[in-house]
Amino acid sequence: MNLSGEIVYLFAFDVAYEIATKQVEGRFHRFSGQFEHRRRKVVPSDLALYRPLSFPFTGETVTVDGAPLRVEVRVYDAGAITIVLRHVVNANSWTELRRYHRTVTTNNEPLDRVALRICERVRTELGDALVGAVPTQGPETYTVFCLKDLDGNPDAEAWVSSHSREISGLLSDLDSSAVCEAKVLEIQQHQCGLERSDRVVIDWDAALVVDLTDEPNEVLYALEVANLQLQELKALDTILNQHVEQAYEQVSRRSGLFALGWGAIIRDLRRLRMDSAKLADEVTNITKFIGDWYLARVYLLAKERFHLDGWRASVDQRLSQLDRIYGALQTESNDRRMLWLEMMIVVLILVELLLGFVRR
Repeated sequence: MNLSGEIVYLFAFDVAYEIATKQVEGRFHRFSGQFEHRRRKVVPSDLALYRPLSFPFTGETVTVDGAPLRVEVRVYDAGAITIVLRHVVNANSWTELRRYHRTVTTNNEPLDRVALRICERVRTELGDALVGAVPTQGPETYTVFCLKDLDGNPDAEAWVSSHSREISGLLSDLDSSAVCEAKVLEIQQHQCGLERSDRVVIDWDAALVVDLTDEPNEVLYALEVANLQLQELKALDTILNQHVEQAYEQVSRRSGLFALGWGAIIRDLRRLRMDSAKLADEVTNITKFIGDWYLARVYLLAKERFHLDGWRASVDQRLSQLDRIYGALQTESNDRRMLWLEMMIVVLILVELLLGFVRR
């Protein structure tokens, strides 16, 4: 058996609140390229597609099994950077293909560490184009097995159907004999295709992309977008969770009649609510990046496998909590203001009565 193609590793990093890509594009020549993907079918001519800034990274040579990897960098307005590592492979067995799940470089360095180092160098070049920069955390990683030769078989659909168990083991990083029937059935339900020469099978940690006639760059882009969205939603959920806990803590510290500092808390919460809602909207509207109906099907499958709706619901829940805290603080602040006004009125009345009594 001969299976040839590429292993594509996607590493999504959250680096800032947003990235001023227009400013970057004008300042650095190397950032001037925009990512383009092939459209398989006719789409509306007036459809506005977002294209991230994209360029090949040549500042470091990364090798696996002695062969250099192709390194690409894409910069997104939403404050994210994706590092794409591509490795050409020729495998003679499923076991040989499986080992690329946990690939290390020729120098025995994990690829996620390599991607992190490249990301740090890119964000240094971006400089003040990073708006609201945050420390770079570990990436959201996704592995895509791209095959362009199925040992001479021209029918990708039939080939995938006849190798469902082996594909399930490949994507789950398990021996095919250990995979249960439920997992095989699950894998069969999360695949799609457009022609008999191509097929896409998506799992939560890896995907198999077969295209016997062309490079599947547009499918890789759809998976990249979904992976990036997962990273951004996770990062946003963590940030919101921290802010909700801090808000509750601040509220509890300022309980009592003479508690002060409500104005500063309310202003902070108002700004946080606006920033969080804006960022959540940018991340959620990432579907506008997909302008091809076939690619939209690929994206929706990835969205389901990545549980993006669940992460979005978690973000919405945190925003709702902030709304409730903000509303409660606003109401209590108004009540306290009215209470102080009433107390001042009472004091003025008492002073006036006292002055009248003294005059008499």
